[in-house]
Amino acid sequence: MPHADHRTTDFFTEGALPAPRTTPAEAEHIAARYLGITAAAEELGSQQDANFLLRAEDGATLAILKIANPAFGAVEIEAQDMAADLIAAAHPELRVATVLRRQDGSPRCAVVDTDNGPAVARLLRYLPGGPLSGRRYLSPGTVAAMGTIAGKAGTVLRDFRHPGLERVLQWDPRYADRVVALLAGYVGEPDRRAAVLTATAQAWARVQELAAELPLQAVHLDLTDDNVIRRPGSRPPVPDGIIDFGDLTTSWAVGELAVSLSSMLHHDGMEPHAVLPAVRAFHAVRPLSPQEAEALWPLVVLRAAVLVVSGRHQTAVDEDNAYAEAAIEREWRIFEQATRAPLPVMTHLVKDAVGLGGAQAGAEAPAHCLLRGLATADLTTLDLSTGADSMDHGAWLEAGVEDRLAARALADGAVAVTTRYAEARLTRTPALSAVSRATVPTGIDLWLGRDAVVQAPLAGQVLAAGPGRVELTQGSYLLTLSLPRAVLPAVAPGAVVEAGEEVARLPSGSALHIALRTAGSPTVPDLVRPEYAAGWLPLTTDPAPLLGLPATSRPQDGDLLDRRDAVFATVQGHYYADPPRIERGWRHHLLSTEGRSYLDIVNNVTPLGHAHPRVERAVSRQLRRLNTNSRFHYASVVEFTERLAALLPAPLDTVFLVNSGSEAVDLGLRLAIGASGQHDVVALREAYHGWTYASDAVSTSLQDNPNALTTRPSWVHTVDSPNSYRGRHRGADAVRYGPEAVAVIDALAASGRPAGAFVGETFYGNAGGVALPDGYLAQVYAAVRRHGGLAVADEVQVGYGRLGHWFWGFEQQRVVPDVVCVAKAMGNGHPLGAVVTSKEVADRYRDQGYFFSSTGGSPVSSVVGLTVLDVMRDEDLQGNAVRVGGHLKRRLEALADRYDVIGAVHGSGLYLGLELVRDRVALEPATEETAELCDRMLDLGVVVQPTGDHLNILKIKPPLCIDIAAADFFVDMLDHAFADLAHAR
Repeated sequence: MPHADHRTTDFFTEGALPAPRTTPAEAEHIAARYLGITAAAEELGSQQDANFLLRAEDGATLAILKIANPAFGAVEIEAQDMAADLIAAAHPELRVATVLRRQDGSPRCAVVDTDNGPAVARLLRYLPGGPLSGRRYLSPGTVAAMGTIAGKAGTVLRDFRHPGLERVLQWDPRYADRVVALLAGYVGEPDRRAAVLTATAQAWARVQELAAELPLQAVHLDLTDDNVIRRPGSRPPVPDGIIDFGDLTTSWAVGELAVSLSSMLHHDGMEPHAVLPAVRAFHAVRPLSPQEAEALWPLVVLRAAVLVVSGRHQTAVDEDNAYAEAAIEREWRIFEQATRAPLPVMTHLVKDAVGLGGAQAGAEAPAHCLLRGLATADLTTLDLSTGADSMDHGAWLEAGVEDRLAARALADGAVAVTTRYAEARLTRTPALSAVSRATVPTGIDLWLGRDAVVQAPLAGQVLAAGPGRVELTQGSYLLTLSLPRAVLPAVAPGAVVEAGEEVARLPSGSALHIALRTAGSPTVPDLVRPEYAAGWLPLTTDPAPLLGLPATSRPQDGDLLDRRDAVFATVQGHYYADPPRIERGWRHHLLSTEGRSYLDIVNNVTPLGHAHPRVERAVSRQLRRLNTNSRFHYASVVEFTERLAALLPAPLDTVFLVNSGSEAVDLGLRLAIGASGQHDVVALREAYHGWTYASDAVSTSLQDNPNALTTRPSWVHTVDSPNSYRGRHRGADAVRYGPEAVAVIDALAASGRPAGAFVGETFYGNAGGVALPDGYLAQVYAAVRRHGGLAVADEVQVGYGRLGHWFWGFEQQRVVPDVVCVAKAMGNGHPLGAVVTSKEVADRYRDQGYFFSSTGGSPVSSVVGLTVLDVMRDEDLQGNAVRVGGHLKRRLEALADRYDVIGAVHGSGLYLGLELVRDRVALEPATEETAELCDRMLDLGVVVQPTGDHLNILKIKPPLCIDIAAADFFVDMLDHAFADLAHAR
């Protein structure tokens, strides 16, 4: 390519940059004649260039033909290709669309004629995988990967110099104010045009204050969702490729990140706080200076404004450019999100994300207390947090609860009642919500039990005064008082007040809101969403010292996971990479310390629902009386075991009480082996039974232990998972599992090692709620008994009414086991398990010694067990499992009609499984998609987790008290999440 063309682009001289008008046929001609490649050309979109995908006759992709805008000189193209080569060499883990070269090493490029004049055409490396374009939800991991790529590119290009970088581009943020001023007239809607001009002026003013301290360097300046390429087959999409260096120039280094952030703001589920993982990732690779952190969000706003005006301009000068036309609403959505929160808020949020947030300012020491004559001892502080005792029994859901709690405190003798600053209020949290609500207070509320005089703590000027409101300066702060509407201030706007001067008189029973914000800051809402609290709160300070109280110390929970990992064995994992801190539950809801409510879809441990009042009262009452071991004589252990045994058919009449499901299965196996005198056990594959030695030995779930099948002791023999959906035998052929298992049992006996026990879940819980084939357990139980063994039923997950139509899973199979192992639901979260068998089998245990469990069957455990049974009966929770479970399953099946990723809806009652697949014929598990879906559902207010050997099944086993409204919310959020993740047909 000749390099005599040393001109560089000046957008303001060119005025317009319409893309070259090149047809696919012309592109094929250019490729063949000038670049030595014969291929079919397929047009790709571009804002200002012409791009074509070149394919061979067999359909294989050969390269990308890029015909640059004629305004771009050869020296600019050379700089772009050199920059691409530099990044590719420095980061082999990144795929880069470098220019293809001839055998002599020269680039495959040429100057060709177009309707707009001579242009540089060249062949670029094709990167398979596709961009992140479209509205698809981007997971935090994908967002972070975008930041990492921007950081790597910026680091490599920091010292790159080339004459082709000295360009004046409309995309360079250094010229954003000029671009917007020049092109704003193309925005036809007056309100949108005004919004763009106002936001640009504010952001530009802030950037200019910092510009002298922002380093300049070569930047790609277009690392957007259109120009980073996902790794082929990555799920969720993980970007690892970079294309399109057409905007390469010299500009502010931090602009690289600003461009990437803005490009993500139009995606489903995206709002400003959601791009912070990219900021953190960029900072980890290429640290931001304090000035760059200050400038980052103003640059995001400027980029968004330039996108809006440039998009409208491009469609005007290039009317046939479908790519530009399609981007119009997307670009407006980016602008709306970029300006959703005030610039100072987003700046503080960015600084907090990268550890550059400063210490919060404190209120200047007042000369006088805000309320004349009020002593600190007269004040009672109202706790409205997630951990407050006043929030028990679902009180947080009651309308007007804050006023009632304050009135109660006043009635109990408090002179005034105040709330805490910056402490998330559970009282502002609805039960079911797809988005977090504003729960974090930026000021305090005060209720008065007697008449009071409001006085100025410091000298200041009254900025506003009227019925129900006063605002006055107090040092470097603005004090805002929201008073009862009927109260008229004693001061007038513009007046200067001295410290201690009367501002207003309040009658007993008044309630007021007090807020302090820094002068010059935007108006601050009374409550803000927790995701943005780190941005809003630095604009405010705690008003408590104005009342003589110490400022509230804000809890620092950021290191709680680190502290957990330091002392808690990490093999005891936790849900989610960045889990919310859950400190309260109520019925089928879980509550975080940020005041966020989550629908609990996984907790079969609490069938009655979280914090059931009857369980609480029963435990408290019993703890006040006695809690000891079951060797003492007391009534509750007898009453409970009688009730439990009565729920089972003959001859199952004898109960052992333990603490967990693992212990129950372990003991059940010991009973069977002891009674039969045969030490071999047959177990199902893809099953989980516990963590004790024996229960782990018969657990074969690859998800729980990837080496499960190769590390079984010699006395454990496995049979095929009787999974009628994805097993070896499917559908009607699933009847073959029974005879095959019988054959294994018979063969063991024939070899001289008859099984002493067969252990299995009676409804395949760990595999996602898959029912066993009809007649399966009858055949297997008969076979093991024929050779002297016993049938052990693991009812730990599916028992206790969860299946709805059956109290026990074995009832669905019309069999009666010899040993039943129970836990989970029995204690509603209290550690309680049981093994129920016949007296004959139980008595044989004496041959092995004696049995004793210190807390199994304790007075408290027994009372809990009795209370759970009472509540299940009185609240008809098994019936609720039939009604709500049936409704839920029907809605999930309807959802499956819309989304191909849903392979099957398994289960019964409120033990359901939603199995996700990539292909409904091959049944390839959608493992990564399931994990991404669970993360998205958490964003939408639902706790749901995967199960199964492939972790591709949503386990749906909520508290049995769940209602129709919550079931509908769950399915609605699934619908939302599937649509966000582009799984719709």
